[in-house]
Parts: sequence; structure tokens; C-alpha cells
Amino acid sequence: MVEEIVVACVATASAGLVYLAAAARVVKQYERGVVFRLGRLAGNVRPPGFTMIVPVVDRIRKVNMQIVTLPVPAQEGITRDNVTVRVDAVVYFKVVDAANAVIQVEDYRFAVSQMAQTSLRSIIGKSDLDDLLSNREKLNQGLELMIDSPAIGWGVQIDRVEIKDVSLPETMKRSMARQAEADRERRARIINADAELQASRKLAEAAGVMSEQPAALQLRLLQTVVAVAAEKNSTLVLPFPVELLRFLEKAQAGQTQPAAPADRLPRPAGNTAPERSDAPGELTADPDGLRPTAAADELPPAAEPDELALTAEPDDLELTVEPDELGLAAGPGDPKGDPPGIFGRDDPADRDVPGGG
Repeated sequence: MVEEIVVACVATASAGLVYLAAAARVVKQYERGVVFRLGRLAGNVRPPGFTMIVPVVDRIRKVNMQIVTLPVPAQEGITRDNVTVRVDAVVYFKVVDAANAVIQVEDYRFAVSQMAQTSLRSIIGKSDLDDLLSNREKLNQGLELMIDSPAIGWGVQIDRVEIKDVSLPETMKRSMARQAEADRERRARIINADAELQASRKLAEAAGVMSEQPAALQLRLLQTVVAVAAEKNSTLVLPFPVELLRFLEKAQAGQTQPAAPADRLPRPAGNTAPERSDAPGELTADPDGLRPTAAADELPPAAEPDELALTAEPDDLELTVEPDELGLAAGPGDPKGDPPGIFGRDDPADRDVPGGG
């Protein structure tokens, strides 16, 4: 009898342990337990910790309450200004109502992913390219509202949506690069022009001060020389004042004398005065040869008399002239065919004929 009681107690204890093992559940801190009893929601959502269910009758489903990071696949679309872009994003969401997340939607992760993709394509079509590139904060807020509206009924809260990358065609990238370069070049030119304007104003003020005090220009010149000499250069460039050049020009103009007349020019000794011609630059006859004589108006105005003195000997100025070049025929009494002269027949006494009397 005692043995039967002991066996019954052991069997009951074993059955209790088996039932306890089958009914005991542990819900983690970041989870919530949703219990279905015979297919219906039983009571409230089970909190974290140890909990009991009815074996075989109850089913418990644990829902993660952590923030989920869901990447949105890249979506290709056309912006409002007809530019083809490819945009991808990332969605941060969490479950705030475990019962609705299990009951209202079959797979809340997949539902949120599909809603994020359609909302992203809608945002691309409503926005300009400049907004996608520079005004992303506003687009992120709009995208978050579009996804969060249907997700509230699923027990899901959208925490944050970020547009991660915007891919542009290569042609559009080159066009934008040229635009940015042109804009920077324009700003650089404006800055340079402004700097030149300010510098010119300061230089004008400095010139006014120097005009009132001429010594300031000399002091500035000395400062420049000191600055250049401090560089230990082998060559020193010294500016030359323009006022000094003007002074020398005026001094030279005052010392310039008028040119001497042509008839007062000195002639070589031993030569007779050549016959003058009215035509300027015409050759005139001379007993010892032909010598070109320049007219008075062709002489340099500032030449000194000593500079125009002729120092050539008569033999050095002899010219050999053929009869054909002067247009004169030989005379009948000239057996050698020498020219009778420039202006007529020569006097037999003036000829220097060897053996002549």
C-alpha cells in the first residue's frame, strides 16, 4: 500500500514537472509576447520575464520591439525637371503595438519595405534635381510622413527616413561640373575686380598725398630699394623717376641750336667751288671729279657745322663715269672717247694729257 502511494506521488510530480516545462515561457526585455488561445487573442500582451501558458491550447508569439534598420533598394525615376536619377534610402522603424503588428499585417517588415519603395519613387517624381541634391532634409520629412501614415495602423512607428545616395548620369555630372566651374570663375572675377577697385582708390589717395609732398615719392623710392636689397639679390632694380626724364628733356630742348646754312659749310682746301644746281641732290661738275652736293633743305636741322665738314681728299672722290651713262657722245677731237665735259667742251689747257704741250 505504501509503495503504491509513493509511486503515485512520483508520477504526479513527474507530470507536474512536464506540464510546468511545457507551460513555462521566458520573454526577453526587448520582446513582447502575444498569446493566442484557440486562435483568439488571450488577454493583454505578456511583458518581459517569466510567463505561463496553457500547453497545447495557447500559442505565444514574441515580437521584437527594437528599432529596425531597413535598407530601401535603389529606385530609378524621372524628376520633375526630366532628369533620370537613381535614389536609395534607409528606413528606421520600431513596433509600438505588438498585437497590431501581429494581427493587422502578415509581415510588417515586408510591408514597410514595399511602402518605403513606392513612397521613394513618388518623392522622386515630385521633386527637382536641385532639391534631391541640396534640400534632402525636407524630402526626408516628406518621405517619413508618406510611410508613417499607413504604418500607424500596423502598430509600427517610423522613426527616421534618410535618402542615402543619388546617382546621376555621366553627362549630367559633366554638365554640373562645368556649371560649378563657371560659377566659381564668375565669383573669382568679381572678387578680383573688387580688389582692383579698392587698390585703385587707395593708390589715388596715395598719389594725392605725394603730389602735395614731393618728398614722399623719394621716401617711397628709398623704402622700395631697402625692401629689394633685403632679399639678398645680386641685381638691384632701381626705379627711375619720370620727373627727372622730363627735366632732362626740357634742358636738352633749351640747348639745341639751329642748323648752319648749306653755303656756309666748309669745303676741302685746294678745290674750286663746284657749280651748283637748282635741283636738290643733283651731281655737279668738279675739276678733279664728280661729287654729290646735298641741298640746304635736306641737311639735318640739328647738325653742327663741324659734323658736316668734308675731310675726304680729292682723289678719294674721283668717279669713273662712262660716256653712255651721262648721255654724252665723244667729240671728234678726242681720240680716246673721253667726255668733253658735263656742261660743254673742256678747255685744252685744263686737260692733263701726258705728253701734251
